[in-house]
Amino acid sequence: MPNPPDVVLWAIPAFALLTVIEMISYRLHPDENAAGYEKKDAGTSLAMGLGSLFFDLLWKIPIVAIYAALYALTPLRIPLEWWTVPLLVVAHDLCYYWSHRGHHTIRILWACHVVHHSSTRFNLTTALRQPWTSVTGWPFYLPLILLGVHPAVLALLSSSNLVYQFWVHTERVGRLPAPIEFVLNTPSHHRVHHASQGDYLDRNFGGIFIVWDRLFGTFAPETERCVYGLTKNIDTHNPLRVATHEYASILRDVRAARTGRDRLNHLFRGPGWRPAEREPEAAGAVGEPDRVTDRGRSTGDPTVVG
Repeated sequence: MPNPPDVVLWAIPAFALLTVIEMISYRLHPDENAAGYEKKDAGTSLAMGLGSLFFDLLWKIPIVAIYAALYALTPLRIPLEWWTVPLLVVAHDLCYYWSHRGHHTIRILWACHVVHHSSTRFNLTTALRQPWTSVTGWPFYLPLILLGVHPAVLALLSSSNLVYQFWVHTERVGRLPAPIEFVLNTPSHHRVHHASQGDYLDRNFGGIFIVWDRLFGTFAPETERCVYGLTKNIDTHNPLRVATHEYASILRDVRAARTGRDRLNHLFRGPGWRPAEREPEAAGAVGEPDRVTDRGRSTGDPTVVG
């Protein structure tokens, strides 16, 4: 498959239509308990989505080169047949789960993914709020390439996974029948993933399937109304700042770090990690232990404005 169809581009008309329908639904049937739409927030999400289309083209060049080189080296080949397609969809979603989970628990990866969680609203435009630095995800799919999945097939799988996730970004769909909720990622499960309170933090990482979260202990059901956004929200609608604010925060922390170990920890520990307090010279004073705060959903700079 040298030239796979661009599923995301094909889906844009459907994205636009469904978004308009959702907006109209809020006008006709307002829900005071739902976050709904806000013009500046929706505009920022659309700007982030358009920008990601451009930047993704740039990142694809080195990534495709790496994938192609490794695919040429591996002796394995997985054909694209009717019976392999379901297996590939499942295998890809498993890789996506670990990529998604890693982007919540490793700060330098979170700096990319935090963009998608930066809105305090939850609607179909939130699905379009994509990062401009998505180069960070490619290592998680290397097992598929080494097993003989053609890079073009991997691109098709990734696009299809992304398109599936569009519809789960809504408050207008309640819980679905239990068998569906048990196996698939649904709006109910994904609302939990975007919530910023309590036991909802860092849960429900699956893209198409929720079974990975059930297997690996990261599942949480929707039991209370979700509060969306970050544990420390950024106060900006500037797309450039939305895209880069966590990188700027990391840079400040790395510059201020006292040791090389602390610099590495600011990059590779959880987003809320802070170094232990150094012991004061006064006798008997004891520093605080290492800790991770906010369970990976915080941004290091809550004061950004735009």
